[in-house]
Amino acid sequence: MAGIYIHVPFCKQACHYCDFHFSTSVKKKPEMVEAICKELLLRKEEIKNEVETIYLGGGTPSLLSAEELAQIFQVINENYSITTDAEITLEANPDDLAEEKIKMLSASPVNRLSIGVQSFFEEDLRLMNRAHHAEEALESIKLAKQYFKNISIDLIYGIPGMSNERWKENLKIALDLGVPHISSYALTVEPKTALKSMIEKGKVAPVEEELAKEQYEILIETLSAAGFDNYEFSNFGKPAFFSRNNTAYWFGKAYLGIGPSAHSFDGFKRKWNISNNTLYIKALQKGEIPAEVEKLSISDRYNELVMTRLRTKWGIAVDEVERSFGRKFKDYLLREATKLVESGMLEWNDNRLQVSKKGKFLSDGIAADLFWVEE
Repeated sequence: MAGIYIHVPFCKQACHYCDFHFSTSVKKKPEMVEAICKELLLRKEEIKNEVETIYLGGGTPSLLSAEELAQIFQVINENYSITTDAEITLEANPDDLAEEKIKMLSASPVNRLSIGVQSFFEEDLRLMNRAHHAEEALESIKLAKQYFKNISIDLIYGIPGMSNERWKENLKIALDLGVPHISSYALTVEPKTALKSMIEKGKVAPVEEELAKEQYEILIETLSAAGFDNYEFSNFGKPAFFSRNNTAYWFGKAYLGIGPSAHSFDGFKRKWNISNNTLYIKALQKGEIPAEVEKLSISDRYNELVMTRLRTKWGIAVDEVERSFGRKFKDYLLREATKLVESGMLEWNDNRLQVSKKGKFLSDGIAADLFWVEE
């Protein structure tokens, strides 16, 4: 099985924390949709298996019109083999989700909405420069539930000025709304973002790692008590509502990345498109794909497996490491894991290595300790 990711690089305005590739001008939207369709056509031979997930991310894919969505899905349906039960996700911002838009999306092939709420509090939204208001977030979810069963929302914790009490209230509102999936991330200060500049100038308080850690613990405790499974460190789902797109990524399945800045992976090499809308469109108009390719070494592939699997509740199956990479890598993993098990950061469960509750907030560092480093 395989997946398709489509990057729609347009936003109404720039969020202060975001370092993804996007443009706030939608003048080139029709040309971009044409280019995305052309890339889908040119790369159809790269996907040998049936497609079980399609994910429209960005940017803000909810800025696409019914006609633009239909144009993209027509090319996909005519050139790819799609499973009958494929999960088809579209990321949306609350301010785009008036009832008419939601009805249009429900009539399209989209069967899962991922709504970028981030917070139900006006002060947090203002600090992050989100385009929507708190009331729009509430209203969009209530409306979406009338047309979609499979809804996910994004929430951010560790926001400067957000107390633990306000974070608990955010979670309570989300639970009261009855959404079956929540993705939640710590606010990170990326280079060259407005947030970094504001913190450096003293306009915004720095992000406090200790507070973010406390709020992550509140997140796990609150959602676990409400029947959500923390199946990946930042993702919580009710049974049967885990994101199949994200799970496929963490398990190293092949996916095709379409659109400017999109990444692709076939198990042995990684490919990424140019992060420039104009150059991307011009290249596709000439029938060229503006991408760079990196062939992954066996140690690269082992390190990637370690990094992605440790983020999940399933952890690393030791037998799979031996099967995929050989005895040498298995022995290395067992040796390097010993001290992390002894310190309580990792634990064994049915011949699988999993990050313990104690180690969850430090997972990236734990993974790095298990990486194969070429001498």
